[in-house]
Amino acid sequence: MRQPPAVKAVALFLAPWAAAAASCAQAAVIEEHAERPYAVYAQPADTLRQALNAATPITVDGQRFHGHAHWDVRWTFRWSRDASGRCRITEVTTRLRSEVQLPELRRATPDQRALFDRYLPALSRHEQGHVQFGRDAARAIDQGIAQLPAAPDCATLERQANALGHRLLREHTERERQYDRDTRHGASQGAKLD
Repeated sequence: MRQPPAVKAVALFLAPWAAAAASCAQAAVIEEHAERPYAVYAQPADTLRQALNAATPITVDGQRFHGHAHWDVRWTFRWSRDASGRCRITEVTTRLRSEVQLPELRRATPDQRALFDRYLPALSRHEQGHVQFGRDAARAIDQGIAQLPAAPDCATLERQANALGHRLLREHTERERQYDRDTRHGASQGAKLD
């Protein structure tokens, strides 16, 4: 389960003399990832589902989820203007920040622990699948902006670069939503409790 990413795009400008000779843009994706577990204290009379549902801080539209992934992609780019006034991208930096929230079973019976130990890896794989959509989006944006052809002016190039970034974000976000539909939020990948 995941919420749509927040997006911010910014253009940074180079003085024309600083990169006038650049013909290929340099690109880089910088990743930051965080794990944010939440504690689960199962009572002996609880099913594992009951314990997880009681402990999870993750709710969307009244529905409880045991895992959550969130990613955010932001990009910056530099450009240079040649003698004719045409502009080209000289550098792109794209940042991916992701966070995964999963349960951490701190108290349980042996049966609850055994079931949790089977469930958690599947839930984690599903959430890492969400993070991969963020990675794919960041790489596509980074490479796409770096490969843009020169534009007649810098304002046009900036609009094209940001429009491309936003379009690629929308495409990857929709693919990610389809991933949740196809996997039934991870159930078909084994992230289910009967």
